Amino acid sequence: MPHFESYDGLRLSYTTLGDGPPLICLSGGPGAEATSLGDLGGLAEHHTLIRLDARAGGDSEIPQDQASCAFPAQVKDIEALRAHLGMTRIDLLAHSAGTLTAQAYAAAEPRRVRRLVLIAPAGRGAREPDAAEVARIQARGVRTQEPADNGSPPSWLRGAFYVEHRAKALPHPVLAVAGAEDGIAGLTPAKLVADLHPAGVLAVLPGCGHWPWLDAPDPFTSVVSGFLAG
Repeated sequence: MPHFESYDGLRLSYTTLGDGPPLICLSGGPGAEATSLGDLGGLAEHHTLIRLDARAGGDSEIPQDQASCAFPAQVKDIEALRAHLGMTRIDLLAHSAGTLTAQAYAAAEPRRVRRLVLIAPAGRGAREPDAAEVARIQARGVRTQEPADNGSPPSWLRGAFYVEHRAKALPHPVLAVAGAEDGIAGLTPAKLVADLHPAGVLAVLPGCGHWPWLDAPDPFTSVVSGFLAG
């Protein structure tokens, strides 16, 4: 598995999958392996997915300074990966709490970002799901937990959405993708993100939950690949 050294000497890992223009991908909550993104519903047929294991997650090392694991603090890791790959500008995709890092990076390094895809964005407006709501959504066959999990949404995922994120308006084209049946984040954060950014676009996928590429892979891939091709 490829590794690189970040700004503080910490070894971070990443994996590549697919063919086509490169797309740097960030997973959600702390400790999640980037490979949990899989092929993003077939998006790897259109792009080379560069899936980064965040510090203290997956095969990446654990830093002594735990504060460096905060989502906004991981901006420097994205920039180190970009430099390691020798890319002038990047397309960046992030899921859930990883969208906090993605937006912070785009604000800090505006000349380095071409397009930004935010899936089930985290931040103000998101909330812990009500048990009755989760039951109703599950009855419709929509996922309410990680694919490998058999229980309720993990505690780190529930807690991640209480982060207050005051995002800065970005000039880049930004796509916010939300599942119409997302019982974890709801639709409010995605709507706020799309409204905040001048070039923001909102895509709400029917019949989808917090992992829309698993619930409706073809519509998800069509929306995201179409946006990135622009």
